[in-house]
This record gives sequence, structure tokens and C-alpha cells, in this order.
Amino acid sequence: MCASGPTPREAGSARIHRMRALRSWSADAALAVAITLVGLVGTTIADRWSDTAIRPLDALGLAVVAAAGLSLVLRRRQPVFTAGAVALLTSTYLVLGYTYGPIMLSLVVAVYSLARHRPPSTSAPVAVGVLAVLLVHVLTTGSGLPSLLGAIPGSAWVAVPFAIGSVLRVQREAAERNRAEQLRQRVDDERLRIAQEVHDVVGHGLAAIKMQADVALHVLAKKPEQAEVALEAISRTSSDALDELRATLAVVRRSDVRTPGLARLDDLLQRMREAGLAVELSTAGQPRQLPPVVDLTGYRILQESLTNVLRHTSDKRAEVSVEYAEDAVVLTITNPLSGPGGGGGGLGLPGMRQRVASLGGEFTAGPTADRRFTVHARLPTGGTG
Repeated sequence: MCASGPTPREAGSARIHRMRALRSWSADAALAVAITLVGLVGTTIADRWSDTAIRPLDALGLAVVAAAGLSLVLRRRQPVFTAGAVALLTSTYLVLGYTYGPIMLSLVVAVYSLARHRPPSTSAPVAVGVLAVLLVHVLTTGSGLPSLLGAIPGSAWVAVPFAIGSVLRVQREAAERNRAEQLRQRVDDERLRIAQEVHDVVGHGLAAIKMQADVALHVLAKKPEQAEVALEAISRTSSDALDELRATLAVVRRSDVRTPGLARLDDLLQRMREAGLAVELSTAGQPRQLPPVVDLTGYRILQESLTNVLRHTSDKRAEVSVEYAEDAVVLTITNPLSGPGGGGGGLGLPGMRQRVASLGGEFTAGPTADRRFTVHARLPTGGTG
């Protein structure tokens, strides 16, 4: 059995990772070369104008400056090694008595990179070690209190870039946590949306099937031909529910599948009538193509509302009104109240309310003074028409 290769998604992710690594490496190499050139030129100029150098600049001094600058090519991949190497080279340069110069820029970048790319548990001890190595020249090039006082400004070459790198690292980690939290929130919202879709599809199908099954059981002994009609309706309803459930799951998998919408309202009403619900439909305005999310939401509201009537009332009658306004589609479902309630419970009404709220629409549901239960939803369409 041959091993399967990487999937296209894995191959694409690996290619992106390689491209990012190459760009990072190129940027670090370019920075290292630039700082090296600045160091060589700047050190040569500083040596000519300085009268405090103990040792004149020579090939060894230039080699140390170049080595410190070129070490920065590893500043992101090996920041601990880079900081240690640059600190040793800088300290060696100063102990040998060369003049202060741009080699300190290499040290600043190395310490900054250490704090930027390593956690404090690693970067802080290394930074202390870098400072200790850097201050060696204070003790070797002078004596007494004046030399020790030189450690104060010398410490700034480590403390300042370390503080800047640490602050930027904290900000980056905070931004990453925020992005991760937003991603988790989107995943949770998607899971809730899928749960609502499955609830609507399965709940509607099972309610219709139960009603027809009750009819079949009631007439099976006396009127078997009516039982056959009920069983055929059960078969059609279950088939439609399975097809709709497959379409819902296919959309989750990003398949090119036509999702339910108001254009399929007649099919929905036909299934409800077969389940024993008398439904009257009235429309106003000119039907038009709606934004997909609005179209699906409208269909689900009608489906859930009619399913609730079928489940929770003994008077199996409902009136459906669909109005196509200029900037919205308005849905109204009413049914006579019978029994203790009329709206159902569970995820139905909260799910509808949340769907409408996510579109910035208006939703109300509840009993009216004339003993009817009314669901009213206004779904904005953005003036599409």
C-alpha cells in the first residue's frame, strides 16, 4: 500500500510557510549587510575624528565590526546566540581600545531581537549576561569610581532596546490572543448556526412525519386506503427532509448546493398541508431575488413557525403573509390559539429571534388580544430589487 501524499491544502500551507521563511531570511540578510556597511564606514569616519581611542583602527577592528553586523542574519532564528555573539564581539572591540562607534548599533539590534522573539524567562537572563559582558571594558580600560560610573550610560545600550522589544512582544501576543478569540467566536457562531439549521430541518420533518403517522395509525383498521396516503406523505416528507439536511451539510463543506429560500415556499406549504395543516398564503409586492442569507432566514422562519403550529396547537390552521417592501421582506404567520400556548419552546423562537437580529431586522412573537398567536419578522434587504 502506497502512502498518500499531502493534500492540496497542506501543500499550499507548506508553500506559504516556505515563502514567509524565505522573505524573513532575505530581510534579515539585507539588514545584516546594511548594518555591516554602516558599521565599517561609520567606524572608519569615527576613528579619524576621535582623539580618545586607545588603539587606532586596523584590520582587526574592522573585522570585529563586520562580524558583529553579519551575526544579525540569525537575529530571528537564533536570537540568544546572536545576542551573545554580538555582545562578545562588541566587548572585545571596546576592551582592545578602539573608539566608540556604529558597532553599538549591532548590539542594540541584537538585544531588541532577543526581547522581541523570546519570552522574558529566556530573554531577561541573557540580557543580564549581555550587560555584564559589555561592561567588562569599564573595568579594564580605567580604574576607580569614574570608571564604574561609566556603567550607567553603558547600561542604556542594553536596557533601552530590551524594553522596546519586550513592549512590542507583549503587544504582538495580545493581538494574537485577540485574533484567536475572534476565530473561536466565529467558530462558535458557525456551530450555533449549523445547530439551528439542523434543528429547523429535522424538527420540521419529524413534526410532519409524526402527524401523518398518527393519521395512519388511526385509520389503518377501518380505512386502509387513507393509511396508504398518509404513509406516502411520510415517505415524501422524510425524503425531502433528508435532501434538505444533505444540502445543509453540503453548504458547511462549501459545496455548490442551492439552499432553501422563499422561491421554494410552495413546496414547504405543500408538505405542511400533507401533514394536516391548513395554510393560507397571501403575498404583497413584487417577488424578487433576495440576498442569500435573507432568503434562507425567511424560509427558516416560515418553516419553524408552521412547524410550531403543527406541534403545539389542536386547531391546525395558519395564515402566512409575505410582503416584498422596497428595502425589506416582511413575514407574518398567525394561527388560532388553542391549549396552553402556541409558540412552542426549545430553540425555535430564540433561534428565529437571533437569526433576524443578526441581519439587523425586527422580530416579535406572541399572543394577541383576539386569541391568535402571531410571528412577525422584518428582514432588511438593503434596497436590493
